[in-house]
Amino acid sequence: MDQQLVCRDLGRVEYETTWERMKEFTQVRSKMDQDEIWLLEHPSLFTQGQAGKAEHLLAPGDIPVIQVDRGGQVTYHGPGQLVVYVMIDLKRLGMGVRELVTALENALVKTLQLNEIEAYAKPDAPGVYVDGKKIASLGLRVRRGCSFHGLALNVDMDLAPFDRINPCGYQGLQMIDMARLNSHIDFFNVKVQLANQLAEQLGYQHPTIQQGWK
Repeated sequence: MDQQLVCRDLGRVEYETTWERMKEFTQVRSKMDQDEIWLLEHPSLFTQGQAGKAEHLLAPGDIPVIQVDRGGQVTYHGPGQLVVYVMIDLKRLGMGVRELVTALENALVKTLQLNEIEAYAKPDAPGVYVDGKKIASLGLRVRRGCSFHGLALNVDMDLAPFDRINPCGYQGLQMIDMARLNSHIDFFNVKVQLANQLAEQLGYQHPTIQQGWK
């Protein structure tokens, strides 16, 4: 493949800023533009997907709730969670949405295996799980044949805010993070591992991680 995958490490950034940049990138990109993945963290917030139902927001309290244009229900983002947005030209790669979801789930499972955590995907509930607990969530949008939004992997975070919602619309679903399963987790290493696994699943060479937007 002649095209390269651009990988950006953005640090901790506000949700709305990133969302607007994602939409703009997807709207104006041409067939010549390279695919990109953005690795980042968000300050604490809940996001409610297009199909989201208010009943799944149990007690958001002082944590902001943002209505967004991805698929899926409500989820929580916060420090210590690795969020990866995937801006992929699906037409160019010859992929469908289901294939992209599978690629993301496979990349997550392989990254967790590298950290001695055995995880799996569920055919009826997108995301990745460990012993029945959810460790990573997915939510995508496709426009003009290109994807945006992506995935959230719980690395080393405060899980208490998940108790204020029915995560992904499932009452009683328990959440877990990597640090509770392996005390030697390093956030930066996980970031690099997941970037490499995503590239591999999408048919790219391992990317060089760039700092910042440009």
